[in-house]
Amino acid sequence: MAGRTALVTGASRGIGRSIAERLAADGALVAVHYGQNSAAAHEVVTRIRAAGGQAFALQTHLGVTGDAQALYTALDSELARRDCQPGVDILVNNAGVSGSARIHEVTPELMDKIFSVNVKALLFIVQEGLTRMRDGGRIINISSVATRIAYPKSVVYSMSKGAVDTLTLVLAKELGSRDITVNTVSPGYVATDMNAKLRTTPEDAAHLARMSVFERIGEPSDVAGIVAFLASPDARWITGQRIDASGGSQL
Repeated sequence: MAGRTALVTGASRGIGRSIAERLAADGALVAVHYGQNSAAAHEVVTRIRAAGGQAFALQTHLGVTGDAQALYTALDSELARRDCQPGVDILVNNAGVSGSARIHEVTPELMDKIFSVNVKALLFIVQEGLTRMRDGGRIINISSVATRIAYPKSVVYSMSKGAVDTLTLVLAKELGSRDITVNTVSPGYVATDMNAKLRTTPEDAAHLARMSVFERIGEPSDVAGIVAFLASPDARWITGQRIDASGGSQL
């Protein structure tokens, strides 16, 4: 991926962090986006550079008015400051928020919070990004196995990821003429900070592990490897697909 520029949203921790590190290891210049945790984002950049890669951090709050424009203004500025070619080749929409609520517990505030980041921000990040994405680019959206496996405890989160899956399908059709591929990667349970509360006891962790045919909880690197493949030239003939990255959960 030498000579290619990648933007990974929500890349200061968890799956996003692993994706950023993997793309950088494969040769891309990586923009590590974060919302709040500056120290964590700059640690990612430091790790990438220590390993011989190229990266820089970008801060933008998502889910607010003008978020996409602010993100790309920061990206344009950083690329210019580094005398890098403007534009982007790989966009990984990983940033997201979660929230547990069954149908009778859903509030308008929760709905707005989750959809503003997981759906609205993602859509406008793509829209704005397409003015900068070079032909032959890659858009990879991070969804969830919750669109395949019913998860009543997080109905709004599941709905938001269903919207991401549908957007992927539409964008793949829309952007085929530019040789831009658009795919979704759908992780299952992964050992990240976001999911820490689900494995607070050994029994909880064992239960989650048994959901996969491999009888273990996924690691961020498991997902990052799939994203790296989809971002590579070898995946040029794959578009509009939802790739299950759950380790065969509940087959």
